Amino acid sequence: MHPSAALARIKPSPTLAITTRVQELKRAGVDVIGLGAGEPDFDTPDFIKEAGIKAIRDGQTKYTNVDGTPELKDAIAQKYLRDNGLTYTRDQISVNSGGKHTLFNAMVATLDAGDEVVIPAPYWVSYPDVVLFAGGTPVFVAAGADQNYKITPAQLDAAITPKTKWVILNSPSNPTGAAYSEAELKALGAVLEAHPHVWIFADDMYEHILFDDFKFTTIAQVCPSLYERTLTANGCSKAYAMTGWRIGFAGGAPWLIKAMSKLQSQSTSNPCSIAQAASVAALSGDQGFLKDNSALFQRRRDLVVGMLNQAEGITCPLPEGAFYVYPEISGLIGKSTPGGKRIETDEDFVGYLLDDAKVAAVQGAAFGLSPAMRISYATSDELLIKACTRIQEACAALR
Repeated sequence: MHPSAALARIKPSPTLAITTRVQELKRAGVDVIGLGAGEPDFDTPDFIKEAGIKAIRDGQTKYTNVDGTPELKDAIAQKYLRDNGLTYTRDQISVNSGGKHTLFNAMVATLDAGDEVVIPAPYWVSYPDVVLFAGGTPVFVAAGADQNYKITPAQLDAAITPKTKWVILNSPSNPTGAAYSEAELKALGAVLEAHPHVWIFADDMYEHILFDDFKFTTIAQVCPSLYERTLTANGCSKAYAMTGWRIGFAGGAPWLIKAMSKLQSQSTSNPCSIAQAASVAALSGDQGFLKDNSALFQRRRDLVVGMLNQAEGITCPLPEGAFYVYPEISGLIGKSTPGGKRIETDEDFVGYLLDDAKVAAVQGAAFGLSPAMRISYATSDELLIKACTRIQEACAALR
């Protein structure tokens, strides 16, 4: 017996591997600062927790509809209308066990061997692996710091072939925090309008974490002609600090939602009934705290970008959203550590940071664009100052 060929095509999540390593070091008493995990450091708001507790007490502990309760689908429909000006009915909405599950269902339900999926790089680590698992072929389009980590319409057009089935757009982005403006989305949309065989997976997971009065839009909203072939994906994980509750969702064409539901009926069945009830409260309740959270993240972003740009050999662009920065580290490649080890790759550098500075970041290679690293600043100001000081010292110590 050996693992399947499909499993052999993928690798374990590098971001989760870093998180596990940090937890092990902390348990061993090492003073390590973890900047690898992509989750808010604050707790799920109390009114959402209470809704989950009430659901348990009210006996909402049975199977639900495979792809979401009617109550949650209605709350999601109201969210899409309120936040994005998009209209979806219940048969156009899929509820899944987290955003990764939404992506998995969509790709596995639609991809055949040889189908291509255009993925801008840097990308979230799961995009290519899920595509590979489903038998598809990832086609990467690289956008470096010089273009603020955003692909151009010309790049998109050049990447599309008759075999292209999907284009994945993630804005604000994990890992860079870069977000496409309405004008930028319209320009990409104009390219996609000319390729009617291509579907769009719009990953809007960081929609509510925005800075400097940036106005969020999603592609089906600014290009109504693409509405029929866009899957607008989102979830409760990041904005509502509900990573562990595992609720993702999407709005799209009824046939696609039905296909995803069919797959889900034979894999996970329904998402957790308690988490669904809590998500109704999250999406329908007072949204005021979202702006407060963005303001907090903006302060941290400014702190981290400022300190990283003072570190020798690091260039850190200013992101529009999410809670990540993606500093470019080409100025450090070829230098040597105090222990005499040569820094050949970004993986070498983050290894050096972890071993010598006790700061955990994730290498750019994991996200498809090197030499760089991803830092999550979803932690306290005090720890961020400490971590960035250690990074500055670690860079200064290289020769």
